[in-house]
Amino acid sequence: MSKINCLINPNKSTPKDAVFKLVSSEIIEQVLRFHQSIPEYKTTPLINLKSLSQSLNISHLFVKDESHRFELNAFKMLGCSYAMSVFLAEKLGLPPSEITFQNIIKRRTEYEDCIFVTATDGNHGRAVAWSAKLFGCQSHIYMPAGSSIARLNAIKKYSPNALITDMGYDDTVAFSNQQAKENNWTLIQDTAWDGYREIPDNIMRGYFSLLSEYEQQSNDDWPSHVFLQAGVGSLAAAVVAYFIAHKNATPKFILVEPTGAPCFYESMKINNGRPHRTQGELKTIMAGLACGEPSISAWEILNKAVDVFVVCDDEISIGGMKRYAFPIGNDQKIISGESGAVTLGLVEAILSDELYSSIRNDLELNLQSKVLLFSTEGNTDPEFYTSVISETF
Repeated sequence: MSKINCLINPNKSTPKDAVFKLVSSEIIEQVLRFHQSIPEYKTTPLINLKSLSQSLNISHLFVKDESHRFELNAFKMLGCSYAMSVFLAEKLGLPPSEITFQNIIKRRTEYEDCIFVTATDGNHGRAVAWSAKLFGCQSHIYMPAGSSIARLNAIKKYSPNALITDMGYDDTVAFSNQQAKENNWTLIQDTAWDGYREIPDNIMRGYFSLLSEYEQQSNDDWPSHVFLQAGVGSLAAAVVAYFIAHKNATPKFILVEPTGAPCFYESMKINNGRPHRTQGELKTIMAGLACGEPSISAWEILNKAVDVFVVCDDEISIGGMKRYAFPIGNDQKIISGESGAVTLGLVEAILSDELYSSIRNDLELNLQSKVLLFSTEGNTDPEFYTSVISETF
C-alpha cells in the first residue's frame, strides 16, 4: 500500500475574487510594519539545502525555517498577533496606518478587560496565549482529547487558563465558540465558517510577513514548486494568495495532508464545490495538521489554486524530521517538528523512490525545479522530537 497518494485538481483556475479580497500591497505593508514594531522581532532564516537538491536532481531546495520565530519556535504567532492588533486597534479607533505594537500597548488601560479564547492542537493556542499576554490581556485555551501534555504546559507558560478537553478537535472549536458567546470573550480561531470570517481572515493576512521576508531574502529567485502542509488551510491559502497577487510567474502549488486527517483531499474527491468534514477519528502524529474540516476562507482559494492535493502517512513526516536533523553534505541542520517536516519528507520520497515516479512526473519535478518549503515549527514537543530523532519511536 502506497504511503503517498495524490489527486490532480480537476478545477484548476485562478480564484481572483477570493485572492484580492484578502491581499493588497497596503495590507502587506501594514502587516509587516506591525510585526517589525514588536520588540525582538527578527527575520527567520531562508536556508538553501544545496547538497540535498543536488542529490535529488533538482535545481534548488529552499526552506523558510520558522523554528526561530520569537520564543515560540513556530509561525503561528504572526497570524494571531496581527489579528489581535487589528481587533484592539478598532476598539481604540486607530486607523490602519497607525497599527503598531507601541501605539496599542500605550493605551492598554482602555482594553485590558478583553479576554481571548481559542481551540488548538498546540501551536495556535500557544500563539494566542503569547499574543494576549504581549498585549496585556487574558486568554482561555482549550485543547482536544489526546493532546500533548508538553504542549499544554508550554501554553500554560503564557496562560494559566489552558486545559485539555474530552472532545475531538472540531468539537473543541465549537466549545470555544460557545464559551466566547456565553462569557463575552473574543474568539481567536484560525478557521473560518459562515458568520465568522473577519478574525480568521486577519490571521491569514498575518502570515504575509513570512512571505515579505522570503521575497527580500530570495532576491526574486521565484520558486517553480511550493509544497504547503495543511490543517484547516490558513497558512497554505495565505501563501498561495500572496504568490498569485504578484506579477511574477505563479509556481505550482502542492497541498500536503496526513492520511489520517485529509479534509481537503477528501473534499476534492467529492468535488461538489463545498468543503467537507472528515469522518472518524483524526489519527496522525502531525498534531498541527489534525483538523477535520477546511476553513471556508482557505477553501475558497485552495480548491481552485492548488495544482495537486497529496496525502501521506506519518512515516513520511518522520523521514523529513530525520533528514532535517541529519543533513547531507554541507547542508545546515534544521530542527523541525512533525508538522513542519512533512513536506521535506514528501519531496525526498518522491524524488528518490521509483515507487513514486508517476507522482514525480505529475508534479513535473526535474533538473530545473526550484522548490520552496516551510518548516513551520521546531521541536514544540521536545520529548516526542527526541524519540523520533534517536530512532526510538
